Amino acid sequence: MKELISDFLALERIAVAGVSRKGDVPANAIYRKLRSSGYRVFALNPNASEVEDDPCYADLASLPEKAEGMFIAAHPDQAVGLIQQCLDAGVHIVWFHRSVGQGSFSEEAAAKARDNGIRVIDGGCPMMYCQPVDIFHKCLRWAAGYPKI
Repeated sequence: MKELISDFLALERIAVAGVSRKGDVPANAIYRKLRSSGYRVFALNPNASEVEDDPCYADLASLPEKAEGMFIAAHPDQAVGLIQQCLDAGVHIVWFHRSVGQGSFSEEAAAKARDNGIRVIDGGCPMMYCQPVDIFHKCLRWAAGYPKI
């Protein structure tokens, strides 16, 4: 898992699926953290044209440039379709958000991804790693047993 997380964090262009116009969901916090950490991030929500004062895109095919990875913080029932978008767009690494409970993880979507050569991180989030890491995410990383990078 440590290598997968390091590889994901080494990307430059990341799509974040599950952002909301209201800004009150984990995807938005992660989107903001990735953006403030210097990543080129793309908000994905088929029902919004703008999120966090940035353009929002319906899907990976609509992006102005190719994403190298996708962070999935959408409802798990959307995950299979998001993996199909990754396959169509040539995205080879995805990270499913999970803090407590199932989160955005879908076993079916993860299996489809792995079966088709997409590398999968199946829990946690970049907020556990992007500096500065807040105390909540440090503790969550430790309590859940995620590796230190």
